[in-house]
Amino acid sequence: MTLPWEAGGIGAAITVENPACTARPVGSVRLHSEAEVDAAVEAAAAAAPGWARTAGSDRSAALTRIAAGLEASTGDLSALLARESGKPLADCRGEVGYACAVLRWYAEHAPPLLVRRTVDDAQGRLERDFRPYGVVAALTPWNAPVILTAVKLAPALAAGNTVVVKPSPLAPLAVSAFLEGAARELPPDAVRVCHGHAEAALRLAGHPAVGKLSFTGGAVAGRAVGAAAARALTPATMELGGNDAAVLLDDATLTDTDMDRLVLASFATAGQVCMAAKRIYAPRAGLDSFVERYVAAAGRVLRLGDPLAARTTVGPVISAAAADRVRGLIADARARGGSAVELGTVQPGTDLSGGHFVRPTLLLGLREDAPLVCEEQFGPALPVLAYEDEDELVDRVNAGPYGLAASVWSADEPRAFALAARLDAGFRFVNTHNRTGMALRAAFGGVKGSGHGREYGAEGLMEYVQPVLTHAPAAFRTGGGGMAPGAYPVGGPGT
Repeated sequence: MTLPWEAGGIGAAITVENPACTARPVGSVRLHSEAEVDAAVEAAAAAAPGWARTAGSDRSAALTRIAAGLEASTGDLSALLARESGKPLADCRGEVGYACAVLRWYAEHAPPLLVRRTVDDAQGRLERDFRPYGVVAALTPWNAPVILTAVKLAPALAAGNTVVVKPSPLAPLAVSAFLEGAARELPPDAVRVCHGHAEAALRLAGHPAVGKLSFTGGAVAGRAVGAAAARALTPATMELGGNDAAVLLDDATLTDTDMDRLVLASFATAGQVCMAAKRIYAPRAGLDSFVERYVAAAGRVLRLGDPLAARTTVGPVISAAAADRVRGLIADARARGGSAVELGTVQPGTDLSGGHFVRPTLLLGLREDAPLVCEEQFGPALPVLAYEDEDELVDRVNAGPYGLAASVWSADEPRAFALAARLDAGFRFVNTHNRTGMALRAAFGGVKGSGHGREYGAEGLMEYVQPVLTHAPAAFRTGGGGMAPGAYPVGGPGT
């Protein structure tokens, strides 16, 4: 697949592997040189003033057209996404649909949120407006590439920025097709794409013509691109993953449907989700019963197999390196005395040896210092841990460098909210976890080592604008009487 703006690439190609059948590559994209990355940024910078002057209603209309085109391509795009990412086809359709919803949400909500506001009263006239950054560099990951591109593209464009996207080389094809459709609804160079590895990401992050960086990915890459942006004094929104805990309080009364949802909160996308439930804490008195019910729920909802097969709910992990890492964490857990329980079933006819398949596994009996507990596993291996009291629980959940998401499960909603308030997480779910707990209006992002800045909602839009103020103090308006040179303003009502 070659997009119009990829002509003249340096000749090398990135081959996109099918993680479910590595013998059958999905396609390729052309690798861009540093000069071509520069040219893409410069073209987007030249287009930025005109797009910023476009009326907000017209920008919203473009987003609505992009959403309609994306929706029309759902079938083909979902199949392509399933093949390159290993995600089950139904999940891919859901991802494309959610990306459409994000585009439409910002099309509707951005104009009133960005309207110029004026206060004219006894203190003077204060006018607040919003200025786009110019060029936004969006570095997107492979695990949910369409939605995580949309959640950057939609608010950035709605705010009047142009955007240069660098998709992950592990899953660039569906994103490229999405962006090709988006480009048809926009002025020339309002959206550009660059393909490459770390060099391209660092070039974009540190480019002097980039006004804003938005990055989703791992902490190691995040530190590198964040440092490049910092050297250029470029503000950044960073979502760096987490080690998200699901906490069951002693009054939680989970139905079978609740249990099914909790299982998929950990194992959807083979556990490769930044906000997945990556460790579960259950009261010690009810641990055995909980594990028994969890294993039964996994038997109902986890079916490992070909992502394109109708009944598959768990596909392969993204790469051989990812599979090796998860298997290594499971082996380490066993070596530490943990017990492992394989979960779910394997779809008939699945060739597990032909792809990067890892059987979903539950691990019991581990301590907090086990890597599977204290690191982000990002794969289909889940520790379940017992706790005695809530203070001890909070300390254990909050230990470590991450703080992206957490969930609290309880029959008493006020109690759940009170406990959630004590957890170091930027987003707290109550009685659900992962994508079932998201909302378009709810800003998402982390604290501590899980990053900074927010996506989704009004806060996500404000990441892509700078407030600019114009002020005429009452003292210097006609008849105002003035102030002494160098004087500080005196506080008063409404100051």
